Amino acid sequence: MSSLLKISDQGAQPEPIVPKRRVLIVDDSRLQRKILSSSVKRWGYEVSEADSGDVALELCKSDPPDIVLSDWMMPKMNGLEFCDAFRNLPGDHYGYFILLTSKSEKGEVAQGLQAGADDFLSKPVNAHELRARISAGERILDMQRELTEKNRMISETLQELQRVYDSLDSDLIEAKKLQQSLIRERKKSFDTGELSLLLRSSGHVGGDLVGFYPAGDGHLGLYAIDVSGHGISSALMTARLAGYLSASAPDQNVALERLDDGTYRSLPPDQVIETLNDLVLDEMETEHYFTLLLADVDLKTGKMVLGQAGHPHPAVQRSDGSVEQTGTGGFPVGLMYGISFESFEIQLNPGDRIALLSDGVTECPNLDGDMLEEDGLAKMMTELRDIKGPAFFEALMWNLSSFAGTDDFPDDVSGVLFEFNG
Repeated sequence: MSSLLKISDQGAQPEPIVPKRRVLIVDDSRLQRKILSSSVKRWGYEVSEADSGDVALELCKSDPPDIVLSDWMMPKMNGLEFCDAFRNLPGDHYGYFILLTSKSEKGEVAQGLQAGADDFLSKPVNAHELRARISAGERILDMQRELTEKNRMISETLQELQRVYDSLDSDLIEAKKLQQSLIRERKKSFDTGELSLLLRSSGHVGGDLVGFYPAGDGHLGLYAIDVSGHGISSALMTARLAGYLSASAPDQNVALERLDDGTYRSLPPDQVIETLNDLVLDEMETEHYFTLLLADVDLKTGKMVLGQAGHPHPAVQRSDGSVEQTGTGGFPVGLMYGISFESFEIQLNPGDRIALLSDGVTECPNLDGDMLEEDGLAKMMTELRDIKGPAFFEALMWNLSSFAGTDDFPDDVSGVLFEFNG
């Protein structure tokens, strides 16, 4: 319908006005239609008429009315049947339906309501009451139109949010691929040992990172990092930290020092952790902190020098299957200046292995909320004593899922496994 305009007496700009409500009057009595139509037109409504329910239904299909005044008793299709058919028309247009009837029994009124009628008027119709009922219907229609508009806006907003979510989800999938690419090798063999790495985020991306780097003649550097949180900002921080412990750019690796002959060797782990603590506080504007286990492994002798900064204790499994978990504990990196750290040593003998695991393992809860803790980890490792390499991590994840009752862990899970052959 074309918009209607009202011109003010002062010749101001035209102002849009609301189009007239359309009222359909259905009655097999021409006289009754004329009486009702005359009153309704006088009140400013646009009126159409039908002499039967069949004709009215066809009119409603082509031009749905806002308000319907229908007699109950009509030949062929009565008012009740017409109301039921009217309510079943396709589309989201809602019309306010008033049944005109001489019936007043409660059962018959209930029957009308069940068919879809909104209101009733007793015949003969009182003009004042009719106008009041139509006005009440208009209020209902206004609320319904407003609700429909709000629902439309909500639907459009949800669609836009879905598009944004899909875009973010796609970006996060790519981010996950990039984060996983930080670990270029999940398995590495050396003359005297085997190295395996595990990185499993609880979401698309996480705050855990594990890795290794050559640390000079016969030495290997290992690290396990757990940044607070496990979202996008945590993942970005792990990428930054990966640069500080780079395997491909030893000049940028803060855990190495360059010798006069151009080769490199490991710096003491406690010194490296202190350097990282200062770097985070001085160069990174972030509220994140992280825990760390840093180790220098002598591949010839099996001697390890480690530094611990709030990360879970390393788990050493001896050749007889027994498990030892010990360390200095330490303070997380990036919380405050002036923190000192200590190094400690672990001696691996042929057949021994060491696992550097994040707290996503030891703090994994079961369905009752009880955590696995160190004793549970030791038990699992004892059960898996004969499983080597990457298969050990696969079996560990299987056992952890059985303990938790789900494979959807609440925290990132990561680990470094070094098996010393001697």
